[in-house]
Amino acid sequence: MAHIIVVGNEKGGAGKSTVSMHLATALARMGHSVSGLDLDLRQRTFGRYIDNRRAFTKQAKLDLPSPALCELPEIEASSLKPGENIYDHRLSAAVASMEPNNDFILIDCPGSHTRLSQVAHSLADTLVTPLNDSFIDFDLLAHTDAMGDKITGPSVYSEMVWTARQLRAQAGLSPIDWVVVRNRMGAQRMVNKDKMERAIKNLSKRIGFRIAPGFNERVIFRELFPRGLTLLDLKDIGVKQLNISNVAARQELRDLIKALKLPGVTPDF
Repeated sequence: MAHIIVVGNEKGGAGKSTVSMHLATALARMGHSVSGLDLDLRQRTFGRYIDNRRAFTKQAKLDLPSPALCELPEIEASSLKPGENIYDHRLSAAVASMEPNNDFILIDCPGSHTRLSQVAHSLADTLVTPLNDSFIDFDLLAHTDAMGDKITGPSVYSEMVWTARQLRAQAGLSPIDWVVVRNRMGAQRMVNKDKMERAIKNLSKRIGFRIAPGFNERVIFRELFPRGLTLLDLKDIGVKQLNISNVAARQELRDLIKALKLPGVTPDF
């Protein structure tokens, strides 16, 4: 059975699609069969990335390991029973079609609360939540006092994850391994960074998630998107010498994959 990775966060701009692109491609390059599903039906950043990769590799006549892309199938409304949700059936049908032939299914959720995203969270074996190193983004997980030192309560997103965990437990499925990925952390020690670190560690113990290092802001991510490439593909397209930023980005991806502890996965790049 395929291991389902859900990349979710109800706030835009946290780096969900960047994480999805690199994680799906890295797994494919390590020899795993991977299919992706983009639930942001309007923007489709992750889906566009895979489309761009297909087009570029065909044009350049390259055979690069790549994730497949699955689309939500159409469901006849007349086939539904009273009270059933059409989006639930579209998502379950898509996952069912991918499971037999894949080691991993990666689902990229939109930066807002939708029915599809809610159901996808309940399917997650591993839930990856990218988070910018800011109390604005931390508010997605929990509310704090004015000084940012005391957690006053969980947010709506944390409550949704809790609901997803309950649904999995009722279905007799394994618990969700929830990993919060800290993106765009500054290199220097600052008061805000220290406060964020304390707050996240405190919250992780209270609501049950692990913490993993993420990506810093890098121009290379934006530059490669039109071709559907990642930093792991650079040598394949003729880049002979990686610069310091590229090397650092590869290390960040390696550290992230190690931290996720996905079954049967050992980064070899």
